[in-house]
Amino acid sequence: MASIDIYDLSGKKVGTLELADEVFGAVNEDLLWEAVKQYRAAQRAGTHATKNRKLVSGSGKKLWRQKGTGRARVGSIRSPLWRHGGTVHGPQPRSYEYAFPRKKLLGALRSALAAKFADGKLIVVNAFDVKEPKTKLFREALDNLKVDATALLVESAGNGNRNLELSSRNLEGIELVRANQVHPYHLLRYDRAIFTQPAIEKLQITLQGSVSKRQRRAAESEPAKKSTASPRRRTRHEKAAEVA
Repeated sequence: MASIDIYDLSGKKVGTLELADEVFGAVNEDLLWEAVKQYRAAQRAGTHATKNRKLVSGSGKKLWRQKGTGRARVGSIRSPLWRHGGTVHGPQPRSYEYAFPRKKLLGALRSALAAKFADGKLIVVNAFDVKEPKTKLFREALDNLKVDATALLVESAGNGNRNLELSSRNLEGIELVRANQVHPYHLLRYDRAIFTQPAIEKLQITLQGSVSKRQRRAAESEPAKKSTASPRRRTRHEKAAEVA
């Protein structure tokens, strides 16, 4: 079972946290792609619209008689064949959001956390103990944690830390979300992910409950396979080199 260090806002190590192998294990890139695609589709405004011959401005009077003029027949100046006429089969306002299975979303969240942990870009703090709402002081706290790029701050859902909100909202590339609102898109978008200890513990319990029995057995058997792995078989070229 892997572990991660816990720091305070001064950058001092104050403890360690055990991480579950079934949560911070394998990374499913295909599942991450699906989750990000669905999230971005849901964010689309979908306010595009075109005017058909019913909505476009213009008279509805027949321009000339049907027969006898030698010209092509026409019924209305709003015809799509004419300049300034209506648009045929144009885009209309709609929602691009579609349903995404909850188990797949939780699986993508596990993969996103595992990817951050494997890259060494997951940080756990004991608490966001911000004494006063000062952006400069919070920037110094991030510097103590060696955060020099974009970062995602994840706070517990029930903790209304107003000072943290006011201190972080003016910093470019910093976003604050609650633990029950974090999405794989957030973790992949920002360079660092900073969790409070209560937030990541509760999230880990939730994600452990979503792991299937097959995945749990695979996570438990993987360390055993590594420890009992048989030595690699020598190739015939290596055997020939030994004989020579």
